[in-house]
Formats: sequence, structure tokens, C-alpha cells
Amino acid sequence: MITVFVKLKYLLFFLFIASLSFSQDVEFRKLENNAFKNGEKLTFDLNYGFITAGVAVMNVSKIKKISGRETYHILFTVNTTSAFDLFYRVRDSYETYVDVEGLFPWRFEQHIREGGYTRDFSAFFDQRQGKAKTSEGTYDIPKYVNDIVSAFYLVRTYDFSNMKKGDKFYLENFYKDKVYPLHVIYLGKETISVVAGKFECLIVEPLISEGGLYKSEGRLLIWLTNDIQKIPVKVKAEVVVGSIDAELTSYEGILGELKSRKN
Repeated sequence: MITVFVKLKYLLFFLFIASLSFSQDVEFRKLENNAFKNGEKLTFDLNYGFITAGVAVMNVSKIKKISGRETYHILFTVNTTSAFDLFYRVRDSYETYVDVEGLFPWRFEQHIREGGYTRDFSAFFDQRQGKAKTSEGTYDIPKYVNDIVSAFYLVRTYDFSNMKKGDKFYLENFYKDKVYPLHVIYLGKETISVVAGKFECLIVEPLISEGGLYKSEGRLLIWLTNDIQKIPVKVKAEVVVGSIDAELTSYEGILGELKSRKN
């Protein structure tokens, strides 16, 4: 009986030490987010010239705990239409789990199905240990490193009010086995009309070295609503032949009123 009590005492001691270690967790940054929330859904038509080639959806679908932290589960999908499938079939999905308080990723998944090309990639970002544990190996990462999707949602929380045309800001993006610089240039303002409405927009150009959402030989331009939400209204991606334009057709679950919308 005494032996049982001794073992129980040691068990309680180790449980106490474990709980103490957890309570002394790494201090993470806290960023204000007035741009998006759980439940936001953005839908886009993908146009190649005069042809509607597909549909893209960006969805902040739920809040899930990863590594003891609450995260936004963000899913981005790209699918060609049944008619365009005859020429080139695309079924792509990108998932990221973004820390609710710090707006940095804990996990990223990429599933590519483009014509005959297939690629599956996943990474767990151990932000405590500074490691990316991927489906292809383990690599060192800087604190708060992004994947390409989490970087986009982080940029939406930035304040552009004092920025001048040509100003840049810098992020770090992990993909495959490396950390790449991600530079974003502010190009000014423009009012544009899409199916979802007419909006005053901020124009930005990300300079993506690797790990992007498309195969491109040219520029990528993004029009964001000129308000606190900064939702993407249009994306223009130059490809080898011509360009692909993604234009917003509908939105729901927006955090507050879009003051950039024009009647």
C-alpha cells in the first residue's frame, strides 16, 4: 500500500511540473484584426479572356485549436468549370491555420491537381521551436514565418493610410524547404467595377519568389477594398499566354460594413 502511495505522489509531482511548463509557454505577439472573421466567404469568377474558366473560393470556415492555440481555418480552392475541364482541368486547394491572436500560421496544406500534374505538400510550423516539419523534411524557420495564404490575410490587417505609391513592406514565406522573401509594393488607388459591385480599391503587387498560388511568368496585381476589411476585389495574374483575372462575384460574413463600396 505504501508503494502505491509513493507512486501516486510521484505521478502527481510530474503532472504538476508538466502543467507548470505549459503555463510558462512562449510569449507570442498579439495583433489587432479588424479585417476578417470566422464565417467570411469570398467567391470569384476566373476569367481567361472572354471565357469564364473557373471559380475560386476563399473561406474562413471555423476556429480550431492547434498546439494549444486557437486558429482560423482558412481554405482557398480553385476549380475549373466543366466546360473548361475539357481543355485543362484544375482542382487545387490550399489550407492554412492562422493563430487568432498573433496572425501567424501553425499549419499549411497544398493539394494540386492541374492537368496531369499532381502535388501534395503539408507543413507544421512549430513556432515555439523555430522548425517547419513538412511532408518532405524538417527545416529551420524564423519566428512568425508565413505561408502564402496566411501572408495574404496578414496583409489585409495592415494600415495603408500613410503609404505612398511605391512604398514596400516585407514578409518571409516558407515553401518546400526554404524561406523566401515576400515583398509587397503599394501601387496606389483605383475605383473598379466587378459583379459584386463598384469599389474604391488599393492596388498591391506581391513579388513572389516561390510557393505562389499560380504558375506565372509575369506580374500579380491585387485590388483590395479601401477600407478596414481590405477584401480582394480583383486579382490579375499574367501567365505565359495572356492573363487570368479573378473577379469578386459575391461575399458574405464580412466583418462590418464595406465603406469602399460605391452606389
